[in-house]
Amino acid sequence: LQARCLRTVGEPGRRFAEDALRLLRAIRFAARCELTIESATFAALRNAAPLVATVSAERQFDELTRMFTGPGRGRALALLVASGLAAAVLPEVAAMEGVSQPPEYHPEGCVLTHTGLVLEQVPAADPVLAWAAVLHDVGKPPTWRQAEDRIRFDGHDVLGAAMADAILRRFCAA
Repeated sequence: LQARCLRTVGEPGRRFAEDALRLLRAIRFAARCELTIESATFAALRNAAPLVATVSAERQFDELTRMFTGPGRGRALALLVASGLAAAVLPEVAAMEGVSQPPEYHPEGCVLTHTGLVLEQVPAADPVLAWAAVLHDVGKPPTWRQAEDRIRFDGHDVLGAAMADAILRRFCAA
């Protein structure tokens, strides 16, 4: 802990295989405590990411909610995507990575970066606002188009509302 580095006790792949919930907890702890994830541990986490599907939807939702309402929540979102865990539990959010936005309105960059910044602005411990922040632009990737004047996301609000509803129902949280 003094080195500000998170790693498993023993062989990381074995630890994650023993309990796939550890995958999500590693991300939460790293973000909350401002830790780096040791390279072998992160590699094992990425390799084991599909195992998170064996964790019940309710437990996934609980861990994600803790991530999104605690310190370092924007970093937690970025780590979820970088680790491959978002692809397994929130593929709609993983799809935000690299989706460009009009720079005149979003100089911060892609939809995922924007979403992380919005999430950081949500008051801590407010799960409703946290999930609203995470899912507010979930409809942008499937509606992205380059128009003559700029990048557009026609109907992303309506599609995003339906997608958010489906995501939350998938977690048994709606």
